[in-house]
Amino acid sequence: PLPEPPAAAPEPSPAVPVASAEQPSGTAPEAVPEVPAFLAEAVTRINEAIRLGNITSAAAMAEQSGASAVQAFGEGHPHVLHLRELSAYVAYLAGDPTRSLAISLDTARAWHHRGDPRAYQSVLQAAAAWRAVTDAREGLRLGEQLLALWAELASVAGPAAADITQLEAARRRMGRLAERAAGQARGSSEPSAPREP
Repeated sequence: PLPEPPAAAPEPSPAVPVASAEQPSGTAPEAVPEVPAFLAEAVTRINEAIRLGNITSAAAMAEQSGASAVQAFGEGHPHVLHLRELSAYVAYLAGDPTRSLAISLDTARAWHHRGDPRAYQSVLQAAAAWRAVTDAREGLRLGEQLLALWAELASVAGPAAADITQLEAARRRMGRLAERAAGQARGSSEPSAPREP
């Protein structure tokens, strides 16, 4: 059978903790706290390290900035969540899709707990990292976590419910991963399949 076309979910992208005038449709605008200078400067330095290809330095700065933000604002504050999104992006660039996915899922859960529609963007970032996981068994394990949260988001009005095709594509990928994992478990002599879209 022919492989299915890749889902149209974007690659993980850097999140910058700055206020935006845009709000997803159907949501009440939430006052976004002003970004303190120390965080804005940290994000600028992280993005510059990324631009220069110094991913190790970007990862260290993102980790340190995230810890400082948690200390200043608390775990679920929007500034902290934006820095976590940036950390997930850096992990993806560093070739660690499992870490990227874990950070993105934790961030999506935190946004969802706040009742914030930005949870869906974090789920899409997690999905992009998930597609980079090449081991079928690991992909299944992580995919179960991803799909559980994604289905929860899609069960209520909001961006995830309005874009159900992405969730359906992820479910199809889970089916393909299950077939690959079963083949691996049987000791299949078939060559390993390329990375799933």
